[in-house]
Amino acid sequence: MFRLIWFASIHIRSFMRRWMPTNIVLDKVRTRRGLKWGIPAMLLAIPYLYTASLLTVIIRDGGPGWLNIIVLIAIWSALKMLWIGPVSLILLARVRWHEHTERCTERNSRARAIAEPTVSA
Repeated sequence: MFRLIWFASIHIRSFMRRWMPTNIVLDKVRTRRGLKWGIPAMLLAIPYLYTASLLTVIIRDGGPGWLNIIVLIAIWSALKMLWIGPVSLILLARVRWHEHTERCTERNSRARAIAEPTVSA
């Protein structure tokens, strides 16, 4: 039974990674070119939260109980979108700092190569 649950969770995760819109957006934002889109991506949480609130009203008014699963997925997706903003800013700052130090190191090594006289035989 444990093995069945394990394999089911692997396949569900694989499906969600490949086909769910929030996971696709998060994968695009986590690239170097996409880090600047982390804050605007936070705005995608609004439709998810609105959908969750509408579905809770429908459930409260006598709608089917299976809609609770969609509410949970919508709330989870909204939280992921809210979280990517600050995370992308931190990652962007770290990448830019790393690029800055590489440029400085390269500039210093070029300056040293120019300043040192070459010895030719």
